[in-house]
Amino acid sequence: MINEIIKRNGITFGVLIGIVSALITASIYAIDLNLFSSWWIGLSSIAIYLILGIMLLAKTKKEVKTIYTFKDAFTTYFIAAVVGILISVLFNVLLFNVIDPSAKDTLHEMTMKITSNMMQKFGTPAAAINEAMAKMRETNPYSTIELLKGAVFSIIFSSVFGLILAAFFKTRSTQE
Repeated sequence: MINEIIKRNGITFGVLIGIVSALITASIYAIDLNLFSSWWIGLSSIAIYLILGIMLLAKTKKEVKTIYTFKDAFTTYFIAAVVGILISVLFNVLLFNVIDPSAKDTLHEMTMKITSNMMQKFGTPAAAINEAMAKMRETNPYSTIELLKGAVFSIIFSSVFGLILAAFFKTRSTQE
């Protein structure tokens, strides 16, 4: 049975993370689609999610007032991550497949161009670049299926952060 505080905080922060993610995506969409390929936006987003995760675990540890085990800390973070990722993916599916399907095509072309340019800068042979571009044309990372696949990888990636943060936030026993 999951502690009510852990469940409540996990869901609350998950909704917060999902809303923040949707707002970031909506802002980038409204300002300039080129920002989706900006490395500093990606790093800033990761930093925001880490800060929210730290705030979540610190708040929950304080509210639990008893032993806050590794499992409890990880469960708290995992609930928040899954809820946040699901909200974010739902928003992205709506934005790129219902509201403005042409945006996903534009972003896909931009991604292909950036990838091709990067491969050229690294001296990749033209045949390999052409092969990579052909493979990229076969799928679109903003399609519903690809967004759902991405959600699975995001959950796995978030779980790694959750394991690390849980190790820091668990209650240390007096025998350690």
